[in-house]
Amino acid sequence: MESGPWHPRTTDPDLQPPPPFPALHRAEHASVLLRLADWLSGAGEDLLALAVPVDCVCCGAEDRTLCASCSSRIRRLARTPFRAESGAPALMDVDGTIMLPVVAAGVYRDELAQGLLSFKRHGQHQLRRSLGRALAAAVRAAARGGSGVLLVPVPTGTAAYVSRGFSPVHLLVEEAARQLPGLDVADVLAKKPGPGGQFPGRMGGQKGLGRGARAQRVRGSMRVPPGNRQKVLGRPCIIIDDVLTTGATIGEAARALHAAGAQVRGAVVLAATRPPDAAGPAAPAPIPHGSSHDLEKNKPGKDE
Repeated sequence: MESGPWHPRTTDPDLQPPPPFPALHRAEHASVLLRLADWLSGAGEDLLALAVPVDCVCCGAEDRTLCASCSSRIRRLARTPFRAESGAPALMDVDGTIMLPVVAAGVYRDELAQGLLSFKRHGQHQLRRSLGRALAAAVRAAARGGSGVLLVPVPTGTAAYVSRGFSPVHLLVEEAARQLPGLDVADVLAKKPGPGGQFPGRMGGQKGLGRGARAQRVRGSMRVPPGNRQKVLGRPCIIIDDVLTTGATIGEAARALHAAGAQVRGAVVLAATRPPDAAGPAAPAPIPHGSSHDLEKNKPGKDE
């Protein structure tokens, strides 16, 4: 929970702003080598800023893609991972049964949303490091210290990949995995060609689509190619995506992994568009340390 006066620059009409809290300083890495690498990276960015001036993607401050203040705000927004599947209708049964548990690093708002949007457009290293740290914290909360869990990124649509030249989810997963010893990335999911050889997502993204349209668009759109099935057969997996909206994309990824014999324990996203109770003033519920909910007992249920 946040404390102390803090007022976001923008107001989401669907959400109550979370109670503020004081900023805390936390070391990014326990490894001296990783800290040294980050320091050298920051020094390089400072030198580059002298030659090629840049502005903060969130507030417009000069010299950094992400200034120290906005980086701190992203850490605050993603400080307490929470269970988010109740805000994704495709992951909840009609009787309220959880079809697939999802942990979100934060709510899709303010600097977290702006940073993610800018990262998806340009993939800047500084944003990758900050957002990857937030994703790693959410994965750590979902995996609960377990080892041998595979992190499975959702595949990027063909048109989006061609347009950007990279997959934002894969870059974030790789960055998060650097901070998660014992957890490996398994890039085993692939898009399936649709009718007439068209690839799902070729005619545009899912932004603006409702639950039914999203579910119809992604149904049957993913698979685990035969050459990848042995990698996930009988293995515990956590699906990774960037944003949770209706849950249709994550549900489709879970279906494909289940069909390949994987044990899908749940999913983790960087941001959820709404907290579990978006209509009320309560902040997103953090994951209790003693939670005994078994992330392995799931039905399939995708999102973008």
